[in-house]
Order: sequence, then C-alpha cells, then structure tokens
Amino acid sequence: MNINIYDVSKKAGVSIATVSRVLNGNAKVSEKTRDKVINAMKELDYTPNVFARGLGLNTMKTIGIMCIDSSDIYLANAVYYLEQELRKYNYDSILCCTGKDYNNKKNYLELLLSKRVDGIILAGSQFVENTSEHNNDYIINAAKDVPIVLVNGYLDADNIYSVMCNDEEAVYNATKLLINNSHRNIVYLYTSTSYSGMNKYRGYLKAINEAGITLPDEFHHLCGKNISHARDYLTYLYDKGMKFDAVMTSDDSIAAGAVKFAHTHGTRIPEDLEVIGYNNSVLSLCTEPELTSIDSKVEELSSCAVSVLMKVLSGEDADNHSIIAADIIKRNTTIF
Repeated sequence: MNINIYDVSKKAGVSIATVSRVLNGNAKVSEKTRDKVINAMKELDYTPNVFARGLGLNTMKTIGIMCIDSSDIYLANAVYYLEQELRKYNYDSILCCTGKDYNNKKNYLELLLSKRVDGIILAGSQFVENTSEHNNDYIINAAKDVPIVLVNGYLDADNIYSVMCNDEEAVYNATKLLINNSHRNIVYLYTSTSYSGMNKYRGYLKAINEAGITLPDEFHHLCGKNISHARDYLTYLYDKGMKFDAVMTSDDSIAAGAVKFAHTHGTRIPEDLEVIGYNNSVLSLCTEPELTSIDSKVEELSSCAVSVLMKVLSGEDADNHSIIAADIIKRNTTIF
C-alpha cells in the first residue's frame, strides 16, 4: 500500500497544507500539531519525498506541466510564461502535451508522478470533465501526492488549486456593450464545453436574457477552433437568410473567421457587423481590421499559478481559488 500525505492528514486529523508545513519546518505550526503529524507519519511508516524540502530530503526542484496542445496559441503562451516563472524560483519543468484523450491525460499524469516532480500545473481548462465527474478521479488521486494547480480550470478537492480568468463576467460585459450599441442579432461561437468554455457561454446568455432578446438556437454554436470553421458556419447562416449584426466569440481564431466571412460577402466591419474575439492573441493583430478582443491575462494567470504553487511547497497559506480580471482591448472591429 502506498502511503501519501493525504493518509497522514487523515490520520493526524489535520489538512494536507498543515502536513506540508510540518514537513517544511514552518514556524506557524504549533508543537502540539507538529507532534500529531510526526506521530501519524511514524505510525503509517510514511517516508516524505517531494514535500520534504524543509527536511533537506530528495526534492527534485522540478514541476510537471501538462497541456492539451502546445501548438495552440493560448496554451503555447501559457507554457512559455509558466516556465519563465518557474526559473525565477530555480525550478526546472517537464512538459507533457497530452491531446484530448482521457487515457493519455491520465497516463501522462502518472508519468509525471513517477518522475517524482514536486508539483503539477495543468494548463488549460480541458483537463477537468464536466459531464463525467468520475473522470476527474485521476487528478484528485494525484493531488494526494503532490499539489496540483489548474490554470483556467476548477476542481473542488484537497490539494488542488485553481487560477481563473473571470470568463463569465468578461463575456457578459462585452456582450452588453454590443447590446448597448443597438445590436439584437448577436451570434455566439465557442470552441469548448470545458469549465472555462461554459463560463464564457453563460456570460453571453446572461446578457442576452437580461436584455429580453430571443434568438434561434443556431445563433449560439459550438464549432472547431479553426478560422475556416467559423467562416463556413456564418456563411451557412447567411445562406439561410438568418440575419445577424454582431459576432461574439470565445477565441480569436473564430473571430478571425468572422472577419473572413465579412470580406467574402462584402459586409462592412464594424459598420454592418461588429466582432469581438477572446484571448487578445497575436491573431487579433493579423486581421484587417484588427480585432477587438478580451485580454484573458495569460501572463498574469501563469505568474499567479506559479506563485500559488511555490507558497504551497513552502508550507505557506495559498488561495484555493484565484480570479484574475480580464480587460476588453478595443480595436477596429467594434464601434463602441
């Protein structure tokens, strides 16, 4: 039987964070609590490993990073900033690009644990399953051994920390700006049903419902994270005679597709069609006109994720759920 700090915390009747503090020699822990943890470790014959920095044992000074697709612009930036931040703390990193397959994600997480990493950062929202919650057990079980930080994901479990952009509020505010600019036929194109993806979708629906606007189901559409997919879907609506005067999106790539649609059909942007992207990526500067986009603060999210993880590893108090506020970057695809 493999004993981990989760077992120690249960045996001692304290939190995982408290066990971490004891192992790191944190002065905030009372002698009574420290003795309870040490006695629990002895009874369980537990040998600390990755949390044992304060005891001078075999920390690897290495963090595992997992992402779905390193070719994705947002995730590539996240990985870059995460590695830069980790270097500031003299940590190395191991990167695993898992794809979307559940078994691959699970196997790569187990691989990182076998490498005895000190902690794991899951970059992107597609590691947490919304529909099959038991599929999150592999993350919850891994967190019994090492702290896990989710960047743009949320999972309520011990030793798991999340750092999020306020996606719902950001899309809500952007959609409200379109509504206040007299738009009533606003298409919403999104790429994911992940935790972050559904928060964005809820923001759009909230703004539409508050304004008393009723739209056909075709006006909110899950499409591939691909410029041509968005262009082709808007062409489909156009050919059906379904008129729309604004497009709100969950990613700059599909907002760029909306711009391509407009060029193809002689639709003026922003006079006839306003478009808003998401992530404020390099794509927002590559279209003509340049895209208004929501800046989801990937650099700040990454910095915050590493800061949270470093606090946990040093036995300090860390927020379980951190939220970063997004900004709307106004360019030339909107009039507001």
